[in-house]
Amino acid sequence: MDDVALQLKALLFPAIADIAVRSVDVDVENVRLDAQCTTAGAACPGCGVCSTRVHSSYLRFLADARSAGRSVVLQLRVRRFRCGNTKCPRRTFVERVSGLTRRHRRHTERLRSILTTVGLALAGRAGGRLAAVLGMSVSRSTMSTAHVRAASTT
Repeated sequence: MDDVALQLKALLFPAIADIAVRSVDVDVENVRLDAQCTTAGAACPGCGVCSTRVHSSYLRFLADARSAGRSVVLQLRVRRFRCGNTKCPRRTFVERVSGLTRRHRRHTERLRSILTTVGLALAGRAGGRLAAVLGMSVSRSTMSTAHVRAASTT
């Protein structure tokens, strides 16, 4: 199983070094990947001080692009760290996996990129219909929002 998990990690997350796939559950319609970050600590986004003091952990469920006609869900265990800087306004912060997701997002960067491309090309209802054909269930308002976000960053 470890060999399969390593191959799957290399296939799905080639540019992300600090993540380990712990298990894979595949059925007829879904693929669920259980993963976690492998770094010892994380830098506080408020002050930049690195911390290894784990406060707690929780699961994030991230949708990813479909694979072989199956929906892919990444079950990512993230840790909450205590900031060691007494002058920092943040007491705790969550580790971030660069290149995989963004704060408060429920999609991986790969899926966000696909939705942004569809949103730029079509937006609204047409973008929602194309996303549905591609197996990505999103509303037209999500497509319009992706289009607006992408346009404002260029």
